[in-house]
Amino acid sequence: MRRWSPALAVGLGVLVLDQLVKAVVRSRIVLGERIEVLPFLDLVHVRNSGVAFGFLAGGGALLVAGMAAALLALLIFFVTHAGRPLVWLPTGLLLGGAAGNLLDRARDGAVTDFLKVPRWPAFNVADIAITVGVVLLIYVLEGPPRRREAERRAAAAAPAPDA
Repeated sequence: MRRWSPALAVGLGVLVLDQLVKAVVRSRIVLGERIEVLPFLDLVHVRNSGVAFGFLAGGGALLVAGMAAALLALLIFFVTHAGRPLVWLPTGLLLGGAAGNLLDRARDGAVTDFLKVPRWPAFNVADIAITVGVVLLIYVLEGPPRRREAERRAAAAAPAPDA
């Protein structure tokens, strides 16, 4: 349970923040409304019934089942890699982000998106957590470049095992 605690704490934090902000957006911004915050950032209230960038819009129950399967796969991955340093952080971000969007889909049939930058589809806190989680997961699995190079040198310098 000690290995799970940090991942669960991060995931729960992302989920709570995501759902809180989406609730504020749904209650304060009319669906389809756009509010300019900065020249490069608008607050909007849009609904996405698909996955990333509206792909598979209208997928309904099949989409929710696919997302639940992806969450299960992530949990299995974490269980089998829990000993890796820092793997809890991307796992928590991915779990919290996926759970936030999955909760929206199950409850409303679509995800509430509210951040809009030029030439990019609207997104939300869960999307940010998922994106950062993927990047961090790659970093955790691949390791810092210096560490990978040191591991390669150590492997090359190690004596060959007797056959």
